[in-house]
Amino acid sequence: MPDSLAHVLLARCEFPPPPTPVACAVSGGADSLALLILAVAAGLRPTAIHVDHGLRVGSADEALMVKDAAGQLGAGFEARTVTVEPGPNLEARARSERYAALPEGVLTGHTADDLAETILVNLLRGAGLDGLAPMRPTGRVSRPLLGLRRRETRALCADVGLTPIDDPSNHDTRFTRNRVRHELLPLLGDIATRDPVPILVRQSQLLGAEANLLDQLAAALDPTDARAMSAAPEVLARRAIRAWLRTTEAEHHPPTAAEVERVLGVVRGNAVACELSGHRRVQRSKGRLTLHG
Repeated sequence: MPDSLAHVLLARCEFPPPPTPVACAVSGGADSLALLILAVAAGLRPTAIHVDHGLRVGSADEALMVKDAAGQLGAGFEARTVTVEPGPNLEARARSERYAALPEGVLTGHTADDLAETILVNLLRGAGLDGLAPMRPTGRVSRPLLGLRRRETRALCADVGLTPIDDPSNHDTRFTRNRVRHELLPLLGDIATRDPVPILVRQSQLLGAEANLLDQLAAALDPTDARAMSAAPEVLARRAIRAWLRTTEAEHHPPTAAEVERVLGVVRGNAVACELSGHRRVQRSKGRLTLHG
């Protein structure tokens, strides 16, 4: 129906044109089910991909629920399993294994609420400008639902008669993100006497625009030219070095602030070389910087 909730919400989503085949990461939660519903409504040819971490009893049943939902919606389905060993950083390691099991260009159901939570988590971790900017599209992941709210994905599931899975790990306050979601954001809303999510998203958009401009200016610098880098504004030199080091990292993880500062020390002549993660080394010779390893 033209006036269905799905079609109303589609106006604020960013899907590829129909009938593009797409892979959708679907855990069975409201956000990922809404992603699948909207992909179908957008005229795409989606395949729901469920990744089972095997971290809790009954996780295999969740794959069957997603398969059933995909069948009801007329979408394809694939089940994949990964192994995540118990230990520290469980949440981060599970996320890493999940994305490794998903195909390039997979669509995820991240919403504006997820963006707000990420901004606060990154702020608490001391992230710079890039960490406070919006989640950027990559060749690896696309997030078409960032214009929607979590309450809207739940409403959409109810509208089409699907019951989402409530993952108990989303309420485990041992994880920083969950404390941000269930404690910090409500407290901010109480202090501000308004919903903080749109405020955080708007701030993120403004910072993202500034980050993009700085990237464009930094791209004009040659990070291997010590003289040019020394003469450049420090903020641009940092970004040029960060981009240079990042392109050499297989998984495209950004270098730490400490690593960037060590390279700046080589640029300024305070050291002739410095060591970086991944057994890499930056050296200066005759005014040029080279990266080894």
